This record gives sequence, structure tokens and C-alpha cells, in this order.
Amino acid sequence: MEIYTPNELRKKFKDPWVAPYKKIITMVDDQIVELVEYHPCISGSEWMIYQYKRTSNLVLDAYRDGNKHVYIVKVGKEKLNLKASFSAAGIEEVNVKDDEVRIVHAGLAGAGVGAAICRGMAEGVKRIEIYSLGGGSKLGKAAVITPLMKKIVIGIDDTDTKEQGATWTLAHNLGTKLKEKGYEYIDHVIVQLYPKNPNKTQNCVAVALTFAVRPGMEEKLVNNAVKFLEKATLSDNTAIAVFEGIKIPEELIKYSIKAKTKMVSLDECLTTAKKLGISLIDVTGEKGKIGALAAIGLHNNVKEAVKLYC
Repeated sequence: MEIYTPNELRKKFKDPWVAPYKKIITMVDDQIVELVEYHPCISGSEWMIYQYKRTSNLVLDAYRDGNKHVYIVKVGKEKLNLKASFSAAGIEEVNVKDDEVRIVHAGLAGAGVGAAICRGMAEGVKRIEIYSLGGGSKLGKAAVITPLMKKIVIGIDDTDTKEQGATWTLAHNLGTKLKEKGYEYIDHVIVQLYPKNPNKTQNCVAVALTFAVRPGMEEKLVNNAVKFLEKATLSDNTAIAVFEGIKIPEELIKYSIKAKTKMVSLDECLTTAKKLGISLIDVTGEKGKIGALAAIGLHNNVKEAVKLYC
């Protein structure tokens, strides 16, 4: 076994067949880990999603958004039955200890190069343990060790007026501002709500922002978000909802779908949030809580989030 930091690995391997991953982030929620990888390729990397879901039982779900790969994996260990083309790459082990996440990747040929050298060069990696390099017809296998992070989703609604403003742009600028402060800004999802709502400004959408933060930084992230919105919002009804975790409760998903199909009362919103332990925060008012909570329920299902039901 050889152990390297990303910088050490970059100095050692300068081969033209090495394509470094850009960044790797691991967020933990009990025995579930959300692994986010920024691949050096775009559509060609769909191959990885297909192979990982096919090969490893530790992978509960996986999808690609451009060059961003998201894997939902469970803590555990299993021996992979790798077979060229049919099951060429996967995750053999997921381990969480103290403040680190250790994920063992294995793959044949080029997938093995990705498992070891390419991932090891990514931003966000603390170190990599290489067991075999891969390439050609060989097996590549390595453990990628990354900092343990927590996933925070912030739902935002009601920041504009009928005369000016746009919630989606304000939300994105909030995400960018928080990124400048050192937080990982992972995603921005527009969620279509009930378009016949008589109180809407125009398109009737809310926004969910996803962040990864180091444990203990969650409250500071939220406080910074509230301060930004207090200064920038144009509405007297701006509010946010805050969810920490990976698995979305089924009841919240149902609430979000309902908010897309009909009017939802503030009382129902408050009751649902309290039951599920989700924080609702007034920024300038309460009405935005309804859409902010709904945005969280569909933040990880983009195609569903944008659908119209009427």
C-alpha cells in the first residue's frame, strides 16, 4: 500500500492518461453517506453512474448532473465480483470514523485508474491509500479519505414583489456569497409551486439551496443566510426552511407535491415542519414558510421539482 496526499500524487504522476477529478465531498447522515464527485468529463462519465449502480450493493442510488456525480451509499463492506464491461467498477467499502470518511473504490483497466490516481488528485481529498494502480488489463483499487461533512438544505420563498425581483437569482447570489465564506455550495433547485395561487408574484416558484459544512458550522451558515436575505429581499413575507440530513421523509415529499397541486395553509406548513423537526425561520415574515418547506422536499428530484400538475 502507498499513501499520498493530492499534491504528492500530482507531482508523482504526470502521465497523459491521468485525468484528475476536480473535487470530492462526503456528507454523512448516520449510516448513509452522500458522495459528490466532480468528474473531469461530462456526458462520457455517465458510464461511471451505470457501472457503480450495477456493480456495488453499497450504492443505494446514483445520478449525474453535468460532471457532478452523486452517489448515495451505505456504510459497510462487500467483496466486488468485477467483470470487464459488465461490472467493471464499484465501491467495496464505506467507513466513517471520527471526522473522516473512507471509501474504497475498485475497477478494471481505465476504471481502476479512476479509482486510484484520478480521484486521489481531487480537491477535498485528505489522502489516498493505493493498493493497486490499474490501467491496461489490471485491477485498480484505492481508499479515498475525505473530511466528514454535514448536508444542509435551505428552502427559500417570497423574496420578490409583483414589480421587481426574482427569487431564483437572489437565492443563487446567496449561495455564491456563502461559497466565498468557505461553505460548499452544491446545488440550486427551482421548485414549481401551485401556479393558480392568488398570492403569487408571477411564476410561483421556491428555491432549495444545498450546502456541505463541517460539523459545528451549521448554525453559522444559517445565520449568514438570514443576514444576507434581510438586506437583499424585497418582500415583507420572506422566510426560509432548514433541513439537515440526506434522506427526505416521505411525509415531506407528500407535502411538497401537495404544494404544487393546491393551496396549502400556513398551519399545515407549521404542523408538518414541527412533526419532522425542520426549522422554519422568519426573515421578514411568515408566508414564505409554505413554499420554503415545499422546496426542501423535492430538492433531490429535479425533474419532479419543475413539473406542473394543473
